[in-house]
Amino acid sequence: MFIKRVLCKELAAHNGQVVELAGWVQLVRQVGRQLAFWVVRDRSGWAQVVVSGALALTALPHESVVAIKGKVVTSKSQQGYELQADAVTILAEADELPFELHLAEIKAGSEQILNHRVLSLRHEHNQAIFHIKAVVAQAFRAHLVAAGFLEVQTPKIVATGTEGGAELFPVQYFEQTAYLAQSPQFYKQMLVSAGFERVFEVGPVFRAELHNTSRHINEFTSLDLELGFIDDAGTLMDLETELLQSIFAAVNEKCSSELELLGATVPQIKRIPRLALAEAQTILTSEYGHPSPVGNLDPAGEKLLCQYAERTWATPLVFVTDYPTTVRPFYALSKREAPELTHSFDLLFRGLEITTGGLRIHRHDELVQALLTRGLNPEAYAFYLEAFKYGAPPHGGLAIGLERLTARMLGLDNLRQATLFPRDRQRLVP
Repeated sequence: MFIKRVLCKELAAHNGQVVELAGWVQLVRQVGRQLAFWVVRDRSGWAQVVVSGALALTALPHESVVAIKGKVVTSKSQQGYELQADAVTILAEADELPFELHLAEIKAGSEQILNHRVLSLRHEHNQAIFHIKAVVAQAFRAHLVAAGFLEVQTPKIVATGTEGGAELFPVQYFEQTAYLAQSPQFYKQMLVSAGFERVFEVGPVFRAELHNTSRHINEFTSLDLELGFIDDAGTLMDLETELLQSIFAAVNEKCSSELELLGATVPQIKRIPRLALAEAQTILTSEYGHPSPVGNLDPAGEKLLCQYAERTWATPLVFVTDYPTTVRPFYALSKREAPELTHSFDLLFRGLEITTGGLRIHRHDELVQALLTRGLNPEAYAFYLEAFKYGAPPHGGLAIGLERLTARMLGLDNLRQATLFPRDRQRLVP
């Protein structure tokens, strides 16, 4: 049974009434022995509570949880109203805090903040980040449902790696070894082949990458989609452009106060420019004297390329296309006119890759040959290959890293700031 209460943001609608407020005591300001002002916070925001008489002597550590009964009155406070307490019930008393939460920013190191993650998530900046992140995921779903996509849920314990590499977390699965899924890629394709044609998923993926940077975490949320009956990667880039327009519009509409609090600006986009990888590498060399690794971009190159896009096209986003076959997974579709290149792309946003996508091989014999070319055993992929034995349409898809998209949108320095409980090489708790 819920405690009967009104939320902080609802107090104005109850002016002159006796109500019950419940939440965390964020701040206590004592004014003599007979008067105190409390700032009480709940999921909707905060309110000022006037505590007088004997109640003002209540010793209450910050972040204790209370229920307060009192009368709502107008005041000169920032919100124009406050609660005059008649009775206080302490629901849970807090221990001494490892850092203060009432300051504009938490004055603690990142490790201490993550070690006390539940406490740090109470800070209004962190609350704002995850409200925005939730709207991003909701807008992703809404746009694709309206476009005729079906939301699906695929296995996260799998028999083999999607990418065919070593970046897998093994798990003991009864009498055999299984792995945590790197991606729902195989299952997305199989479901397109099953006749659903258009599918998407919002779910966790796991990468056993030996990175320890602000750009990488080992468990993240992937926004995946796959659709059939397409033969041009440009169709996917058009779809993602429209999808991001919807996401950005939803965040602007629903999260204006959170964006203002974080000082973040969501870009307005009409068209996202597209550069072939070779052209992008030439720009990096000629404009910035920056060499690129063979067949790819490095982190510094991604940042410079986004600076170039901002300067040239006044947009912080740019698609990079035509990646070599050697740096893409075996299922990436090669170009007939240039077999060394694939119908694939990345999307860079404010200096960071947030998306990988492209067309897939859809013919059974070509997939088998692609596996053999990579030195992979087709028998290990029999469950996947079977989906292509009985006729699969031309198809493609993409994946957006939810944490990366959120972090870039809000100008956060580290993906961990956009992750509720990060998992990296050193961190397995909380």
